[in-house]
Amino acid sequence: MDSMPSVDIIIPHFKRRDMLERCLDSLAKTRYSAMGILVVDNGGTEAGLVFLVKCYKNARLLRLSENHGYAGGCNEGLKHSTADYVVFLNDDTEHDPLWLDELVHAARADERIGALQPKILSLQHYRRGKKVFDYAGAAGGMINSLGYPRCLGRTFSACETDRGQYDNPQDIFWASGVAMFAKRSVVEQLGGFDEDFFMQMEEIDLSWRMKLAGYRVCSVPSSIVLHEGGASLAVGSVDKVYYNHRNNITMLLKNRSIASLLWLMPLRLMLELAAALFYLTQFPDALKKSAAVFRALWHNLHWFGYTMKKRRNAAIR
Repeated sequence: MDSMPSVDIIIPHFKRRDMLERCLDSLAKTRYSAMGILVVDNGGTEAGLVFLVKCYKNARLLRLSENHGYAGGCNEGLKHSTADYVVFLNDDTEHDPLWLDELVHAARADERIGALQPKILSLQHYRRGKKVFDYAGAAGGMINSLGYPRCLGRTFSACETDRGQYDNPQDIFWASGVAMFAKRSVVEQLGGFDEDFFMQMEEIDLSWRMKLAGYRVCSVPSSIVLHEGGASLAVGSVDKVYYNHRNNITMLLKNRSIASLLWLMPLRLMLELAAALFYLTQFPDALKKSAAVFRALWHNLHWFGYTMKKRRNAAIR
């Protein structure tokens, strides 16, 4: 038992105490014993949160004075961890009792592992007796040549039924922030999440930097996490449109080679303009969604020099 690596579950939380309680109830059934839980309250004012967290074994609460977003909340939690591994976990999740055992076993099998992702299924469908992949991560994150993220087990607008088609572990491009298992020393070495992202795609950026540094990011389908989805930002919301478009371009500027950016960015500009036109057909808030794309482009233009200074990895040319 003493040889078991320690794992800290870092849960950034913002309101929805009821959801957090369900998550903690589920974690209490996890069979892996060398586990700590750190709830990072992102500037909330909920009553009874201290008492709630104290009800769970090895759980503690870190309260922040303001909302630092997913990226900042996770980074603050990381500062208070000395565990061998960490899991950055959404508070709208539930878990198979052996989910953490499977992740630790996979991580210990290869020192080159930087991050791992469990199989992420839709909690709503699971409650109805169906095994359907969740949109936010599914069976593992990938990315195409144009820089658009995708997932094994989902199409652009729909998710596949889990029939075991992705049950072989494999290298993936990114691990979902819904439940991102990572080696703490690697995350610290890379400076944690980029807090300028605030939320959306920060886990893709971190996974990309892991791969550039020579680490592997892999799926562990024997580990199962259920995700409610849409708890932080509703699918199709104006804010989600803005952060997705803004952070996707920022991520490309940070991590793609200069040679590829020379052909990619003009093409992506045209595709962003096409997306802005598309959003004009997406009611409600069609005009606001279209404007969010232009706000995202303006942000990246305004902060272009600042973003390019982040390209510190010698492999990014």
